Amino acid sequence: MSTTNYDLIIIGGGPAGTAASVYAARKQLKTLLILKEWGGQSTVSEDIQNWIGTPHISGAKLAESLKAHVLEYQGDVLHIAEGEYVAKVEGTDGSFTVTTDKNSYNSKTILVSTGSSRRKLDVKGADTFEHKGLTYCASCDGPLFSGSDVVVIGGGNAGFESAAQLLAYCKSVTLLSRSEPRADAITVEKLKQNEKFKLVINAIPKKVEGSVFVESFTYEDATCEVTIPVSAIFVEIGQIPATSFVEGLVDMTPTKNIVINPRTQETSVKGIWSAGDCTDVLYHQNNIAAGDAVRALEDIYLHLKA
Repeated sequence: MSTTNYDLIIIGGGPAGTAASVYAARKQLKTLLILKEWGGQSTVSEDIQNWIGTPHISGAKLAESLKAHVLEYQGDVLHIAEGEYVAKVEGTDGSFTVTTDKNSYNSKTILVSTGSSRRKLDVKGADTFEHKGLTYCASCDGPLFSGSDVVVIGGGNAGFESAAQLLAYCKSVTLLSRSEPRADAITVEKLKQNEKFKLVINAIPKKVEGSVFVESFTYEDATCEVTIPVSAIFVEIGQIPATSFVEGLVDMTPTKNIVINPRTQETSVKGIWSAGDCTDVLYHQNNIAAGDAVRALEDIYLHLKA
């Protein structure tokens, strides 16, 4: 067990965790960054076009860049525990213990920035064509399919918001929903008025087909199976936040996202903050996660030093 008492332990190595680490080190907070791997969800993306300041970068290169930036500050102030999985966070009011699969650490404050994973489409061919036309991020990959016929799967707000983005540059957008749409009524009605948009209700996904890239998608409606030619499939069927290690400690939504104060990023437990896709913020993006982590660090610094 580690006997070091840290000012701050940051959990997670994506854009939020790495941004927080850089700011913590620059503020001379004795910090430990615990991460399983660098980069977060975006490591699987072939071409990220919305990471501000870099017009094109692969997910792998982004992970390398984030790691390199953090390592610039590694030393007496910033320690890194790479390859460790956090199992439990315990404590309250300025005294916390973080237990991993390899060690145990103590800290005055905690920042949870472990992100989330996309709920995968479980149909024939989905694994084969992931990142070959089947994608989980319209903001990241949508512009690659300008002028193409595409499908969005998911009848919630995320599905309709993705469809709205895609309508700006795609030839047509077909949205498949297993039931009546759960998205805001005003959003649904607005999209229905667009001649490039088609809504299919009671559609059950069946299979993805193609050669090198996606070429068609098959779904089942009330009467038969329907196969439509498409160049891309955007899946918006929910996310699974990586928050099990603080379950029962901090307040969470029914979907296990950590509830935070949007002004400070602090959770319901004094001394624990959270940033990025594991929180209940409205939008999930790399740039938002990094910015939220910086806001958290500003508040953490005041908490510790003011």
